[in-house]
Amino acid sequence: MPISRRTLLTSAAGAATVIPLSAATTPGRGPLPADPFTLGVASGDPSPDGFVLWTRLAVTPLAADGLGGMPYRAVPVAWELAADERFRRVIRRGVTAARPDRAHSVHVELDGLAPGREFFYRFHAERHTSPTGRTRTAPARWSRPATLAMAFASCSQYEHGYFTAYRRLAEDEPELILHLGDYQYEYAPDTYNIPGGNPRDHEGPETVTLANYRQRHAQYKTDQDLQAAHAVAPWAVVWDDHETENNWADEVPEQPDPNFLARRAAAFQAYWENMPLRRSSIPNGIDMLLYRRLHWGRLATFHMLDTRQYRDDQGCGDGYKDCAAAADPARSITGAEQEAWLLDGFRRSTARWDVLGQQVFFGQRDNNSGPQKVLSMDSWDGYQGSRDRITRGWVDAGVRNPVVLTGDVHAHWADELKLDWNDPTSKTVGTELVCSSITSGGNGADVASGNHTWAAWNPHLRFYNNQRGYVRTRITGETLTADFVVLPYVTEAGAPAHTRASFVIEDRVPGLHTVADNPTPSPSLRTTAPEDQGAETVRQETERP
Repeated sequence: MPISRRTLLTSAAGAATVIPLSAATTPGRGPLPADPFTLGVASGDPSPDGFVLWTRLAVTPLAADGLGGMPYRAVPVAWELAADERFRRVIRRGVTAARPDRAHSVHVELDGLAPGREFFYRFHAERHTSPTGRTRTAPARWSRPATLAMAFASCSQYEHGYFTAYRRLAEDEPELILHLGDYQYEYAPDTYNIPGGNPRDHEGPETVTLANYRQRHAQYKTDQDLQAAHAVAPWAVVWDDHETENNWADEVPEQPDPNFLARRAAAFQAYWENMPLRRSSIPNGIDMLLYRRLHWGRLATFHMLDTRQYRDDQGCGDGYKDCAAAADPARSITGAEQEAWLLDGFRRSTARWDVLGQQVFFGQRDNNSGPQKVLSMDSWDGYQGSRDRITRGWVDAGVRNPVVLTGDVHAHWADELKLDWNDPTSKTVGTELVCSSITSGGNGADVASGNHTWAAWNPHLRFYNNQRGYVRTRITGETLTADFVVLPYVTEAGAPAHTRASFVIEDRVPGLHTVADNPTPSPSLRTTAPEDQGAETVRQETERP
């Protein structure tokens, strides 16, 4: 039976990891007792000649030991990649092993494929077949694609609502999806509550051990709406704090905890096991390389940042403060090595758009109307030296169109970026787009004016809305258009989505131009426009530091 695109949006999928069998692994006996593809399929980190295909086997996904009810043995998993959704033109196939020491996850890292092409993939384990996923390679490195349909999201707290926003995002059929952190939350059930009570609960205790994190990731992956979003397009993911623990900073936990580094290592391993990441991101104890660069031809370069693993601890005990430490130029939110990598990327860039995919608010948000600035120590406001060096870095490098994408704050924002935050009339040198949460914070509420009260003394804050949703973008050589998509509620499933507001950033004109509000859903973002291959095709995998 043909697999329709609608089927892609309504089915689950499964995955496994390309890691050789070790001699110590003893194969078990007997067939799998049930369908192991309960956690869906996913793909990620597209390059011009490849991507990662992912699944994880789990016959009992919420098992407390985190192993998904799987036998403690390696399970052979076959995979197929096709040029058509009926798999009549299979162009690659292979077999790999889903091993218990990787929670039976599979990461198939492919290269040598044609650039700028759409593909379909699926997995087989014993008599079971996964649902089908769709993915694509990035355009050739030196090509000039006409357009890119990209969406980004963050902050999906399972207990706070249903993941309908993921379903609506999947229905838009973007070509690339960025997830900017807080993919899952660490809390015990009934700990982080919304007014009126949580509509559903976490399974298991607060995540501390590897088993806890594996179980929690599995619970999130069982959600059919999330599976639909993973199956529709390749993802590029970065974490924020809740994938490990609220407000952690490098080796410093939120509260004193002698076991924090063991917890961090467990969280990192489970994150890699459950995400479509390349082998270069396999954790090494408490360390995991997550910052990286993806190119979409010469149209856009995505600098995916990690603002948790290398940061100095938040100043003055965290929170909103008037804190002298925030202005200390020695303090960093990225760490010196990542900062140097980013600045070098600016200097080398030939892209029309340089996009930072990162976690916390970049622009200034002063919550005090008087002369004294009161700023968030958890955001770039708490690391002003870092922000100044990076902002000046893209200005000095002549970056053509710098755009910062942000999650974390559970609300839609759009703001203009300055070199001199003490002068509201100073030149705008970049633009920030901030997505709301998928569910975190519950339903929220519409803000009729589209402005936060802080905008009265922060005039660079151009838009605000407190409903749940995501941001949908269309990037061309001339413009980047951002639609702020919202849902009226998330505490019940099936909400409709509409565009609350749209903004356009014009080529070489940093800042925001308003597009009239559009209360109706937008059509699919996908495009069939051919890319301009330009110079010769260059095979290049996702760039790594």
